[in-house]
Amino acid sequence: MTDDLGEALTSVGPRLRALRQRGEATLAQLSATTGISVSTLSRLEAGQRKPTLELLLPLAKAHGVTLDELVETPPSEDPRVQAEPIHRHGRTYVPLTRSAGGPQAYKVVMPPGQTPEDTGGLKTHEGYEWLYVLSGRLRLVIGEHDLVLGPGEAAEFDTRLPHWLGSAGKGATEVLSLFGPQGERMHVRAKPRSKD
Repeated sequence: MTDDLGEALTSVGPRLRALRQRGEATLAQLSATTGISVSTLSRLEAGQRKPTLELLLPLAKAHGVTLDELVETPPSEDPRVQAEPIHRHGRTYVPLTRSAGGPQAYKVVMPPGQTPEDTGGLKTHEGYEWLYVLSGRLRLVIGEHDLVLGPGEAAEFDTRLPHWLGSAGKGATEVLSLFGPQGERMHVRAKPRSKD
């Protein structure tokens, strides 16, 4: 094992603990989500168990990070985010961030004509989301609210409320989405503070 690889594997335990604590999850909750025993999770976090691919894959999924982010491979010198687009329910999600934990940014392209039933219905999960419509018309359903937003309009909401979004027009809708899995609220300042 090379020194770089050994160092990367050694740093996995503290990173796993930080991700779990940031998400305010207990070892028991993480065990229920991943199917990995509490004792194995505890030993992984303490660095007393060698991380294997079999263990790291469900943990990366549970924490909403990529395997590379979990192992923290050495960064390339190229600063561009070169993540592969994700295609789900006819939609394209382009990741715009590559760091583990904290707010994540995506450009989302939604085709026209979809309904909540086409994409699995209204969803609820931990977190907070901020949306900005880049082009097209966005239909945003949050609880009992059914809204249509146009280009340049923004919305923010607690994702524990049942929600769904899709194109409200005849063409595709493009949205910038900032999502905080731990419930961080995005802070947007509409205009600079006046100087007194």
